[in-house]
Amino acid sequence: MEATISRTDHPDRDLLRLADESEASVADYVGRSTCYTARIGTQIVGQYLLLHTRPFTAELVSLAVHKAWQGRGIGRRLVGHAIRTARESGFRRLELGTGDAGIGQIALYEKCGLRIVGIDPDYFTRFYPVPITENGIQLRHMVRMRIELE
Repeated sequence: MEATISRTDHPDRDLLRLADESEASVADYVGRSTCYTARIGTQIVGQYLLLHTRPFTAELVSLAVHKAWQGRGIGRRLVGHAIRTARESGFRRLELGTGDAGIGQIALYEKCGLRIVGIDPDYFTRFYPVPITENGIQLRHMVRMRIELE
């Protein structure tokens, strides 16, 4: 069964916490973002937020797929949808940041056309009050990625 992706005004809080464990971080951007959910039938299986950050630039934040639905191409469809939506909205650049231990996520983003453009050293130790572990590794650095949409 194919997932359908549509805009919603009601982000799934569990998916927000799956993508970003900091309530303060989520609270900072959720109200300034547009949320898109992937559904199979009536069940939400994934989502992302699109945040207008600077002139002509959007950021893909809080991309998450429920664990039971991971590995089925939903993440790739969400990234593709974000790229198309940003382009159709007039943005010229789409950016994102992900943890340095997220090898699978980085590979997914690269397959979708994004490229690593920098590292934000010690991002997670500076801005998150408690350590965050991903793939059994404590996150330290933010990997910055980008795709030009022109």
